[in-house]
Amino acid sequence: MSMDIAIIGAGPAGLLTALRLHQKGIATTIYESVAELKPLGVGVDIKTAGTAELDELGILDDFRAMSVDAVDSIFFNHFGQEIYAEKCGVHMGYVHDQRFVHRGLLQMMLYRVVRERLGVDVVQLGARVVSYSQDDRGVTLDIERKDGQIEQVQHSAVIGADGIRSVIRRQMFPESAEPHFSGITMWRGTTLMEPFRDGHTILHIGDPSIASMIVYPIAENFEGSGKTLVNWVAETNGEETIEDWNQRGDISEVIPLFDSVKIPFLDVQEMMRKAREVYLFPLIRHDPLDGWVDGRVVLLGDAAHAMFPRGGNGITQAMIDARVIVEQLVAHPGDPHAAFRAYDEARRIPVNRIVMNMRGEGYEVIRRIVAERTEGKPFEDIEQVLPLAEADEIFSTYHALVGSPRPGHEAAEATGYRTWLAEGATT
Repeated sequence: MSMDIAIIGAGPAGLLTALRLHQKGIATTIYESVAELKPLGVGVDIKTAGTAELDELGILDDFRAMSVDAVDSIFFNHFGQEIYAEKCGVHMGYVHDQRFVHRGLLQMMLYRVVRERLGVDVVQLGARVVSYSQDDRGVTLDIERKDGQIEQVQHSAVIGADGIRSVIRRQMFPESAEPHFSGITMWRGTTLMEPFRDGHTILHIGDPSIASMIVYPIAENFEGSGKTLVNWVAETNGEETIEDWNQRGDISEVIPLFDSVKIPFLDVQEMMRKAREVYLFPLIRHDPLDGWVDGRVVLLGDAAHAMFPRGGNGITQAMIDARVIVEQLVAHPGDPHAAFRAYDEARRIPVNRIVMNMRGEGYEVIRRIVAERTEGKPFEDIEQVLPLAEADEIFSTYHALVGSPRPGHEAAEATGYRTWLAEGATT
């Protein structure tokens, strides 16, 4: 029995899932609420597991051409003193790259490839899914078109990849639909500038009790300018706002929080002042779900496991979701419910663990540890504050926890830090 799968949402997760389905000869249609896709958003950090997925889809070369290879990851305190450094991707010994890219440009590349491989009509824009119903033969979607008319369409099964404000999730689990503000506001921006350091470094800066910042390049020679487009993210305590990735913000009140940061190769205040765009986003806690499946309907990506946008895990885990869900559809021909249940069993518990870990800062916690042990003051010798062996153990355990053990440290998940990190510790 052939299957005809509907995907809700034409973000990266939905588009990647469509490519995976096409790879296995499974028909699909994508329904997207916006009338026109535009390259919105800022940077994303694609981990090695993510580039492995793009490689299997045959689009790694296209992705490399539009992204930046990650070589070094360096952590600094609120005075610009180096705390810890590690290599990234192939430079650490992984098989695949870790790369930085503009989320919107990645989405548009995937959209182009989907249209080339599956046909120009496979993505239906201006098609907002209102609700679904189902029986033992398939799923009926109520879709509001551009003209406001409601149309019903039928499919064998539905994959809800409609993001953090998922309509599918809200209908499936109405009691879990309302998220909670964490008290932390994230400011996301991009600046066109000369490359810092070697042009392939991600920086982690600050005392989390004051303000934190992540900085990394996402495009070289951006639009032929000869300069690098640099992505930066600042976190501070803030007031609750709407959960919208594209909400514009004013960074002026945040810049002074980084007065004490002195890094020889980067003026972080100047970088923020010269931003091309700034977005404001509240960190919202979405409670992990007890299941992602309702009969022939299933959740994927942010709709299933929205997590704090830290460590590049959200989009990377969505890429893995896409592969696993399609593998299970192939393994259970004609029985999407069984396929979705198998996908849920394989993915939900480990990914929910990552969701909780991202609430607790993940490996970024080393900056909090240093700030607390030094009482927020500069240090003379980092080895006396956070010994290298202790930092290595935290990082090795973290990488194992998110499914990518550091080469040579594969046994790290058995260490005492595993439970501490998994529970989202912040101290």
